[in-house]
Amino acid sequence: MATFLYRLGRTAFRRRWLVVLLWAVVLGAVGAGAAKAPAAGDDGTSFMPGIEAQKAFDLIGERFPGSDADGADARIVFIAPEGQKVTAAGNRAAIDTLVEEAAGQSQVARAVDPFEAGAVSEDGSTAYATVSYKVAAGDLTDADKAALESAVDEVRDAGLTVETGGTALATQPAAGGAGEAIGIGLAAVVLLITFGSVAAAGLPLLTAVIGVGISMCTILALGSAFGLSMTTGTLASMLGLAVGIDYALLVVSRYREERANGHEPREAAGIATGTAGSAVVFAGLTVVIALAGLSVIGVPMLTKMGLCAAGAVVLAVLVALTLVPALLGMWPDAVLSRKARRRPAGRSAGAGSNGGTRWARFVLRRPVTVLLASVVGLGVLALPAADLQMGMPGAEAKPVSSTERRAYDALAEGFGAGFNGPLTVVADVRGAADPKAAAATIAEQIKGTDGVVSVSPAQFNPAGDAALLSVVPSTGPSDETTKDLVQTIRAERPALEEGTGATFEVTGSTAMNIDVAQALQDALVPYLIVIVLLSLVLLMVVFRSVLVPVKAAFGFLLSVLASLGAVVAVFQWGWGAELLGVEQAGPIMSLMPIFLVGIVFGLAMDYEVFLVARMREAYVHGERPPQAVVTGFRHSARVVTAAAVIMIAVFSGFIGAGESMIKTIGFGLAVAVLFDAFVVRMAFVPAVLALLGDKAWWLPRWLDRILPRVDVEGTGITRAPAPHAQDSTGTGTRPQEPART
Repeated sequence: MATFLYRLGRTAFRRRWLVVLLWAVVLGAVGAGAAKAPAAGDDGTSFMPGIEAQKAFDLIGERFPGSDADGADARIVFIAPEGQKVTAAGNRAAIDTLVEEAAGQSQVARAVDPFEAGAVSEDGSTAYATVSYKVAAGDLTDADKAALESAVDEVRDAGLTVETGGTALATQPAAGGAGEAIGIGLAAVVLLITFGSVAAAGLPLLTAVIGVGISMCTILALGSAFGLSMTTGTLASMLGLAVGIDYALLVVSRYREERANGHEPREAAGIATGTAGSAVVFAGLTVVIALAGLSVIGVPMLTKMGLCAAGAVVLAVLVALTLVPALLGMWPDAVLSRKARRRPAGRSAGAGSNGGTRWARFVLRRPVTVLLASVVGLGVLALPAADLQMGMPGAEAKPVSSTERRAYDALAEGFGAGFNGPLTVVADVRGAADPKAAAATIAEQIKGTDGVVSVSPAQFNPAGDAALLSVVPSTGPSDETTKDLVQTIRAERPALEEGTGATFEVTGSTAMNIDVAQALQDALVPYLIVIVLLSLVLLMVVFRSVLVPVKAAFGFLLSVLASLGAVVAVFQWGWGAELLGVEQAGPIMSLMPIFLVGIVFGLAMDYEVFLVARMREAYVHGERPPQAVVTGFRHSARVVTAAAVIMIAVFSGFIGAGESMIKTIGFGLAVAVLFDAFVVRMAFVPAVLALLGDKAWWLPRWLDRILPRVDVEGTGITRAPAPHAQDSTGTGTRPQEPART
């Protein structure tokens, strides 16, 4: 692989204008496709096949023809001025006008008047109207949205406070906004400090932005066909930008190193692509496998986000292997530091001491102390993860500046906390002798359950073989007591089925979120086991060792559990939540832990490959284990540190998002990179290698024979005869180089 990439890098360097033109054409083509593509529809991100809530949801669609259970809805909350009531003549007239205007829109299935439906609080201060649509939220026309917003504004002009909840007018989550731009700015500063060259700092940023631009335009272009929303592409932009900068950074850093060793520009680009590019390919492969593996969980949203992000990582790898050497060919000396440009041609920079070597020697002198400090420290941070509670935060987790959150609070105050999370019970009464009596018995039994405030009268379908009940709990949708109530109601089903001949299932957004969270919590440990086993196999292939992969897997577990502990402490327990703009602590988004495991696995393997590959290269060429650790840190510590700081900066930019899901993912990934890069890879790894010595690189002979060989270190380049080729100036040939040690 290294030889192929070496030739690819040299070719991209020589055909630089063609390579740049091809990437420009690709960017222009997908950009045009994104501009002309229709808006993406609803991607169904809240549903998971196989769970009871989904089965009940499907049953409603089957037994109640004409009612689109997946249709958008708007819950419009009216709050009377202090000292008034919504039932006053003027207020009632304004509300009636809104309901009439909403009902007249083409895509509206029905608009329920609050005074006819009894949707007025006991004190008369609050009322709500429900507008149901025939189509999903993503398929609503701008005209229908504008008509509803205009009607709401008219009621506000009449003196009422009006807030809107539901899916029809829900605001799309912002990925990162200004915070993301700040993250990119911090990445630029880190690159400038690392390289001491504006060109060297700008090149990774430029290529990463191009890669993310192509991936995001592709998602937009295919959004309507595959149901890919902007939320689906959030992870792709977040991860694509981070790894795009890191992969380009690794290639540029190796190019500068080879130039310092006296190689001509084109040869240096070839060697950099063959060596650092091999590490990029393998590191990218681990990220792609981890992200694509999310599809086995069975959640459509998770599958789409994982595959989109995997595609963005693939693009980042291709950009690093082709566009980066091509741009190096355009400005071969610009990425060098001033000191390197002043150095006479052919003179090597030597191998002096730097901060990486000094830190490595410090760890080698105190391996036991460093090992215990890193393990105990991360272990303490991981303790809150034992209290992990998973859920799907709704409007209660939105900022108070949003109308959805204000509508949620107003309904909770006027009608009770459980009003925002009603349960929908669908009763299948085909087997009952008296369907109406069976439905009434089910309703009566559920109404008598502790924690239930009210149960609506049964609403039968035209065939009379199914009925719908709306159950209002006493607690909010994200409360653990509500979760227990759902399980209690379901536990009553066998006795009711035996007594009435009818059965029922519980669904609704609250039950759906509870079931999804439970299914994902059950899948978390098996997925974690699969990821750990995968890391063992992949690293065994790369490093030809048994203990190095075991050490890497254990370090990965430490960083994942510590980051989960930090997420629980902040977002569930509320420690320091105000500093991050978290409006309300509560259960952790059910998708987040699995996301964290998959993504951190890929990033941890990135750092493992970047750092330990140079250690193995030194060891294979005859250095003793302690010196090999020092050599690996001398060449890679600065790159890994810069890459980690960039990742943290980019991920931290998403903490400023208004959407709770994106904020949690951004924080979790930022602290995971912090723990993995600076504690596990920089402290735990060298301490373990120092204690193991030669045993770290032991591999049974039988295993060595059956494992495929992946030349990540690029030794194949030095063994191959040097082909004659023009250098970057068009004159001279590449000299035969000896095997490098």
